[in-house]
Amino acid sequence: MPTIYVVLAEKYKLRSKWKKNQHRGELTKASKPREVIQMDTIHFGMVFAFTGIDTFTKDVSVRLYPTLTSTEGRDFLERSFEDRFHHAELLQTDGGPEFKGEFKQHVFELAYRFRVARPYKKNEQSYIESFNRSLRKECLGWGNFHPQQIPTLEKELTEYLHYYHTKRVHMGLKMKTPNQVLQEYQMADI
Repeated sequence: MPTIYVVLAEKYKLRSKWKKNQHRGELTKASKPREVIQMDTIHFGMVFAFTGIDTFTKDVSVRLYPTLTSTEGRDFLERSFEDRFHHAELLQTDGGPEFKGEFKQHVFELAYRFRVARPYKKNEQSYIESFNRSLRKECLGWGNFHPQQIPTLEKELTEYLHYYHTKRVHMGLKMKTPNQVLQEYQMADI
């Protein structure tokens, strides 16, 4: 240990400013629909897209908001689960402020487990990061938008999500659409 730390340790309790080796729970691979849901946000200037994906079926939910707060995070959580996901075994997000506070207070109403991905480990959020890239490339682009443009952007987004769920095939789904995978899984349960 360098001498400076030895001297400082005599007078002060030294600790790392980083929370190293913090237990975050296992990274779960989904084997059925609604087992693992990943959430993230995309910045479009003064408009923010909250995104969520079911890692098994690639079923997604997207909403646009003018601010990036935990109140919007909670609203997205409630609406996306009400409209699409209903309930999940595991909900995973990054460590952003939009996924703390009010968001965190309501997570366990809709998911059994909540996990925060490790910082700078994009592979832990690979499904949602891949979808975010597709959303930028195929729908909204890399532009900066103003909150007044949200109604127009929502129309574009609705059309894109309809295409994404019903017509866009995925190699990871054996060239099927998310809706086809969901229907097959529901038919198997009957």
